[in-house]
Amino acid sequence: MTPLISSSTGCDCPAPTALPRRNFIKTAATGLAAAAMGGVSLRTTALAGPSFNDKSETLAAQLYKSITDAQRSLVCFDFDHPLRDKVDNNWLITDKPISETLNPDQRDLVQQIFRHLHAPEFADRAMEQMIHDSEGKGFDAGTSVALFGQPGTGKFEFVLTGRHCTRRCDGDSVAGAAFGGPIFYGHQAGSKDAEPADHPGNVFWYQAKRVNEVFQALDGKQRAVALIDGKGRPEKATKTVALTGQKTGQPGIRIGDLAKDQRGLVQQVMADLLSPFRKPDADEAMKLVQAQGIDNLSLAFFKKQDVGNDGVWDVWQIEGPDMLWYFRGDPHVHCWVNIREKSV
Repeated sequence: MTPLISSSTGCDCPAPTALPRRNFIKTAATGLAAAAMGGVSLRTTALAGPSFNDKSETLAAQLYKSITDAQRSLVCFDFDHPLRDKVDNNWLITDKPISETLNPDQRDLVQQIFRHLHAPEFADRAMEQMIHDSEGKGFDAGTSVALFGQPGTGKFEFVLTGRHCTRRCDGDSVAGAAFGGPIFYGHQAGSKDAEPADHPGNVFWYQAKRVNEVFQALDGKQRAVALIDGKGRPEKATKTVALTGQKTGQPGIRIGDLAKDQRGLVQQVMADLLSPFRKPDADEAMKLVQAQGIDNLSLAFFKKQDVGNDGVWDVWQIEGPDMLWYFRGDPHVHCWVNIREKSV
């Protein structure tokens, strides 16, 4: 029987188990890493992003068609509304949660959309994380949705927000943007804000462990370059994921300066970071990363946020001219992701 986490807010929910990497990472990790290691350029390989026929997009269109005139003023916006590009770590994109704006059938559609945005192996864990992190509110009272544009026009996007969540499905309406734009995910395992050094039960901690394997593969001189004597970037909503467009000058060690086997490990790890997400999103993200050049990415670890002083770096980032993957594991996991074809 799955153990329960009891929080101070009274939320008893199944404790997400640690991710066994070899069992969980399947198509996204092995397929993309194999392509990278085998010398296949993902820039020239046909890797489609999510289409309007993908499950989440189909359900989002169904949700849109069910919206009443009264609901429309609460959850529907023009496609070019500036709210569509916002990302944050704990927010409602509209004034009210879906428990107050949508009927039960519509709320069920939202939950299905969220589940289908993930790899099938991760969907249950993703839902458990959302429920647990809602601080006792539950999924419906802890999340909010907005619909931008109209299905079938080439300009339509569904955005779901809540605590530790900014997620999107767009049917490739947002050209050149992985996930349809910047996303946020995170997890506070247990009831305390600050997690122990090994982050027990945190469904995303496996990502830090994998990236720390890259650090362990570096020699002493490389580690000195990769390890920053300071803290990670401040979290300032959408500004957190601002892109520089620059191929040099990022903090940390440039991937192009690593040995061939080290660069191969970085590509494998990138695929592992993408493995919780549905395959079309993971494929599109990796395609865009490859397009800007793996060698142009930099990897940085931040020394002054080492929980437990155990040398397993809790805060790190992978940054390139047109991408940022910023992981803050102190005091619990926050992760900001923005991957684009070109800076905007």
